[in-house]
Amino acid sequence: MATIKAAILGFGTVGQGIYHILNEKREELRDKLGLELEVAKILVRDTTKERVPGTAHLLTDSIDDCLSVKGIQVVFEAIVNEEPAYGYLKKAVENKCHVITANKVMFAKWGLELQELARQNGVFVGYEATTAGGVPVIKTMKNILLVNNVSRIQGVLNGTTNYILTKMRAEGWSFEEALKEAQLLGYAEADPYNDVSGQDAFKKLMILSSLAFGDQPNWADVEVVGIDSISAEEVAQSIKNGLRYRHVAEVEKHQDGTLYAKVAPMLVDKEHPLYPIDDVFNAVTMETNYIGTLTLVGPGAGMYPTASVMVEDYAEIIGKRAGFVVTI
Repeated sequence: MATIKAAILGFGTVGQGIYHILNEKREELRDKLGLELEVAKILVRDTTKERVPGTAHLLTDSIDDCLSVKGIQVVFEAIVNEEPAYGYLKKAVENKCHVITANKVMFAKWGLELQELARQNGVFVGYEATTAGGVPVIKTMKNILLVNNVSRIQGVLNGTTNYILTKMRAEGWSFEEALKEAQLLGYAEADPYNDVSGQDAFKKLMILSSLAFGDQPNWADVEVVGIDSISAEEVAQSIKNGLRYRHVAEVEKHQDGTLYAKVAPMLVDKEHPLYPIDDVFNAVTMETNYIGTLTLVGPGAGMYPTASVMVEDYAEIIGKRAGFVVTI
């Protein structure tokens, strides 16, 4: 049986999740793909810190060390920032490796270029995990776009802000109280800026825009408003009016071909598809010409929702190369 060797770049929460799923699903993946997958290298900054028992021999701090492994074909990337992630993936693609990423910051900016480079090198890019965690929005949209045109996308793309707004409504808490609870539960970082400012949702929205429309609006033209100015009194009044606050990221293609996008708090009524989306759940609503309006809902983040869709991307990529469809 052939063996495919893989590298994992970054070994935090998501990287460890990938490693655990690949091991737990090893036999099932072997049976379905007819291939053995071996994690050959794990790229970290500190090679003296063994995060998962039994992985010390796999650790390296060199991307060249990862790509020099004989038989390396797949690179899973779970690094946080734009660089060095983009440089690493560009090098991996040029090395004829398939790449699978969860890095929304990098992919929002470099996704189109990376996919074109992959096409030139005969490999695939998996990026389901960059947007909405465990919600299969990327693969669903790819299938829809084979026949349909998408005219508008609205989404709750950040579980942290959705949790905060849910608690402000359900418990009557202030923004600060809800944020503190989110941090205690691990939903929000110690520095929650990217979440509560809307920057996280904005990056995910740009990825969806690239997929749906093959382009993005000028980033400088997109209004991005956070949730930190919403008061408990405003939330209480919205309840009286039968409305709910949602932090909505939306992008729309106008008839003249121009793209409009915005990320901001929005009051929605019971008829709106995002009205029932509570806690850390994400949702994406797409308006299409044939299907109509379609809404996808699921967990927005976490070790296993994110890592599992990355492994699904791997199975899909290997299946494409072999000419069959794989589900896990």
